[in-house]
Amino acid sequence: MEIHEVNKNESVALYEQVAAEIRRAIADGEAQPGERLPSAIDLAEVIGVNKNTVIRALHILRDEGLLDFTRGRGIRVVATPGKSVLQTRINELMDFARNQGYRRDEVVAIIQSQVLR
Repeated sequence: MEIHEVNKNESVALYEQVAAEIRRAIADGEAQPGERLPSAIDLAEVIGVNKNTVIRALHILRDEGLLDFTRGRGIRVVATPGKSVLQTRINELMDFARNQGYRRDEVVAIIQSQVLR
């Protein structure tokens, strides 16, 4: 996987640049679903940032559904960016529904009723 150094003079936060670099590598097929990523320490060294910056970026990608962290198995790619976008939208929908007072099963029922049309 080819990861480039981030631009520390750019207005975009470093952890967001790191997340974007990893996202790009996955989108370009440099890291396939099921493949392990290098450790946060190794990535930090290559990218030229603190390991905590990399860890923050990895957590964002995990929350997007792109990565999975498993103790003893490392950090693995679990989805493609397209799936990641879908997962992000689903998470946003569920957050919105919760704020509107809907339970998970009610949201699922609404979605199923739309699919059956």
